[in-house]
Amino acid sequence: MNYKNTYWKTNLKYLVILLSIWFTVSFGFGILLVDTLNQFQIGGFKLGFWFAQQGAIYVFVILIFVYIFLMNRLDQKFKNHK
Repeated sequence: MNYKNTYWKTNLKYLVILLSIWFTVSFGFGILLVDTLNQFQIGGFKLGFWFAQQGAIYVFVILIFVYIFLMNRLDQKFKNHK
């Protein structure tokens, strides 16, 4: 397998994993598990409400930085294999 295919397969693997995490947090915690999470509070707000309104956004921003870190590492790995 050539380096280009390996690079893009790794990139797509990162995307699938990171977007799955975001989907789980935004849809799972913010919609499906909202009643269960609302039994707990964070900063005076019900946890399910917090995930629906703020948590998914925070997780998405964190995942952007994780993606940047992973891609920089992947680029360094394949830098000499153009």
